[in-house]
This record gives sequence, C-alpha cells and structure tokens, in this order.
Amino acid sequence: MTDWDKIVKKYPEANFLQSPEYARMNEILGCKVFAEDFEGKAYVLMIVRNAKRGRYLEIPCGPLVDFKDKKMVERVFAKIVEVAQREKCVFVRMRPQLKADADNLKLLEKMGMEKSPMHLAAEHTVMIDLNKSEEELLAEMRRQTRYEVRRADKLGIKVKKGNDKKIFEEFHAVQVETAKRQNFVPPSLEVLLAEKQAFGDNIVIYKAISDGKPVAYGLIIKSGVEADYYEAASTELNRKLPGAYALLWQAMRDLKAEGYSRFNLWGIAPAGQPNHRYAGVTTFKTGFGGEVLEFVPAHDLVISKIKYLKNLTVETIRKKRRHL
Repeated sequence: MTDWDKIVKKYPEANFLQSPEYARMNEILGCKVFAEDFEGKAYVLMIVRNAKRGRYLEIPCGPLVDFKDKKMVERVFAKIVEVAQREKCVFVRMRPQLKADADNLKLLEKMGMEKSPMHLAAEHTVMIDLNKSEEELLAEMRRQTRYEVRRADKLGIKVKKGNDKKIFEEFHAVQVETAKRQNFVPPSLEVLLAEKQAFGDNIVIYKAISDGKPVAYGLIIKSGVEADYYEAASTELNRKLPGAYALLWQAMRDLKAEGYSRFNLWGIAPAGQPNHRYAGVTTFKTGFGGEVLEFVPAHDLVISKIKYLKNLTVETIRKKRRHL
C-alpha cells in the first residue's frame, strides 16, 4: 500500500495525477493501472491507454524520482519498460515534473526519449502561492483583475460549492454548451462521476451565481499540498459579469484556509502562441498573479518503432488541427 503522504513529503512537486485516487478513477473507467513504490525512494503511477493508433503506457506528472540519482532512475525506468512490454504497449508517454530547461531536456534525451507530438497534463501553468496573506494575494493581481474581483462583490455575485451528483450533472451540461462556444472537447459525465467517486471530499465544484442564475463553474481537485483548477464552464452571463473572478478568488481564500500551499490554475498558452487552445484563458489566469511555470513537454519512450511511426503521423496531424 502506497503511503501517499510520505511520497508527497519527499516529492512536494507531486500533484493528483500520480495519486492513489487518480489510479482508482482510472480503474473505475476500466483502465489497467500499475503503481510502483520503490521503498519510499521513488514512485510511479502507470496507466494503460487503449487507442486505435496503438496501446500506450501513460505516466502523467511522473515518475516521482530524483533524476540526479542515476541508479534509482535506471531502476524506475527498467520497471516502466517491463510493464510496457508486458502490456504490449507501442510506447510510453510521460511528462515528469521537471522545469523546462536545457539540462532537463538533455537529460530526457540521454535516456532515449523523444519529444511527443501531443501534450500530457498542463505544461504551461500559473501557480499561486497560498502561503501569502490575502492582502499580498490581492496586491499581486493585475489591476484589472483586482477591479473585477471587487466589482463582483459590489454586484452581489455569490459563490457556492458542493460535490453531490446533482452539481456534477449540472456542471457537465453547462460545460458541454461552453465547449460548443469555445471549441474544445469536454470530459464525459462518466469521467466526471468517476472523479467524484474516486476523490470523494477532495473534489469540489464551485458555482458563481447572480440573481439566482449561474454564471461560472470551476472544478477543483485537491491532493497533497496542491489544489488544481482542473475544469471550468460558464454561461453566457459570464461575458458581462465577473463570475469567474469571484469564483477563483473565493476558491483561493477557501484553499488557503484549508491549509493548501499552492493553487495550480492548470493550463495557459505558451508565450507567442495566440492560436493555442488555451490562449483565451491565459490573460484571465495570469491576472491573478502567481508564478508562470513551464514544465518539460511530454516525451515518448518508443517500444515498437514501426507501430510508433503510425501513431506519430496521426498525432502530428491532429495537433495541427486542434491548435495544440
């Protein structure tokens, strides 16, 4: 049995995508999951994904290992390859929690990995330090963001939260409409309910309301010392009312009170990419201050070269079409 609290203490950069709850969520959805704990010195959660273009092993935001410890890294990767081969995977896709600098990119290259054509988890994000006071958090916001937060209060926008089945169904219905307007693929209700079942009290949906009408929604997942603004949705009212601003500010205050150290706003566009699918939310998220982080992009470890070429071609085309 993995002691997740000990893992997080050793690797504080860990988030929910390597957690036992995320493993459980994938099991509920029928995926094969493998978790390997190396006597508390390293940890990796591996998920088998069955795609038409080829089965692969996914390791989001992992493995959790000291990449400077060569022997331990070799041991972890030997286990990953063993699982991938046993499960007849074409390749392994991972996105470690490493900053995107030249040394880390070179390290992954030396390990025989190549940059993936698709992303895995949020490579570019905004991280809010919740150890700061509310006054400091407000002061670090962009002036316009601070104005919208205060305007929401003056307009009487209320923010509620819950995690019963009804609010998940409501969130899903609104997100489907949001996706049509903003051109993205939302998770299915089945996935959302699997997340609810697996994470229990550590998943919550916030809802901003004006005069009894919903304006904005945010799904937040909590694990270890981090909380993640993982999914969002909004109604047409959000175009003229600062519902999303009220929602995020309330979430920040709640999470701070609950003892979380950081709030990951989960996904912004890379600099200089105005057509990226996250371009529309980047100004909104960066307005809350915090630190803009860039992690290494997803990398693939090829198990079957011939089959991988087919996957590479399909995903390269898909990436261009989706502006990823």
